[in-house]
Amino acid sequence: MSERPTFTRRRAIATGAAAAASAALLTPGNATATTTGDAKPGTKPTIVLVHGGYADSSCWNGVIQELQGQGYTTIAGSNPLRGIPTDAPYIGSLLDSISGPVVLVAHSMGGTVITNAAAGKSNVKALVYIAAFVPDVGETQGELIEKFPGSEVLPVSVPVPYTKPDGTTGTDLYLSKDGQAAFAADVSPATFRLLQATQRPFDADSFTYPTKAAAWRTIPSWGLVAGQDKAIPPAAERWMYSRANFRKVIEVPTSSHVAMVSHPKTTANLIADAARATS
Repeated sequence: MSERPTFTRRRAIATGAAAAASAALLTPGNATATTTGDAKPGTKPTIVLVHGGYADSSCWNGVIQELQGQGYTTIAGSNPLRGIPTDAPYIGSLLDSISGPVVLVAHSMGGTVITNAAAGKSNVKALVYIAAFVPDVGETQGELIEKFPGSEVLPVSVPVPYTKPDGTTGTDLYLSKDGQAAFAADVSPATFRLLQATQRPFDADSFTYPTKAAAWRTIPSWGLVAGQDKAIPPAAERWMYSRANFRKVIEVPTSSHVAMVSHPKTTANLIADAARATS
């Protein structure tokens, strides 16, 4: 039996790259830029939602509506999608600006970002992973996505060169118009067209940076497995969540990779479970 090929930047650029979902806007009326401090017992935490690639933060809209209806302050934090060295400090700075407790939520490769960004942040009381990567120290997303078969986004990803600030050339990865079956099979074609048209790409090098911290080792964590995920294989999600000893894992058997779009109420309820458990 032949070994599975190693994920490299060259392969990512040549074939397109792996799992994803959504970018971010600061939700109007919900963001607060204040000094981090202790909250009174019973204070509802702020819910911070972090996207992955191939979309923007509008993919959290349904979840945000559900959470706001339950009285939670919500912020969709913008993920630069340049890789751990840029993304984790950026999200970490957002966490530092929030007064009181935080439940930090991520989808897809946003999971790698929060795993690094939340380390050492005393105001982060819970982590919630929605069809997301949960790397350990030293692991890369490229290694994890190839640990189990089933990811189908590589052939429908489009590499686009871009110029970095230092003048060197990087490669952004976009989801093509043919990517619905691999990425968002359980949403309408019209919804997918909006996702695809408004997407933000991610740097191909994002899959090669090793994880520097594993916040899930010290922060209680929850997870959602997307049962029909063809970006991050469901088997990989189950394995990562089990290894991290999550407090609660739910599985949505019919869900594609974008569970927060196709199952916003279920996603929001899991987040609220985490919030209540850590209040």
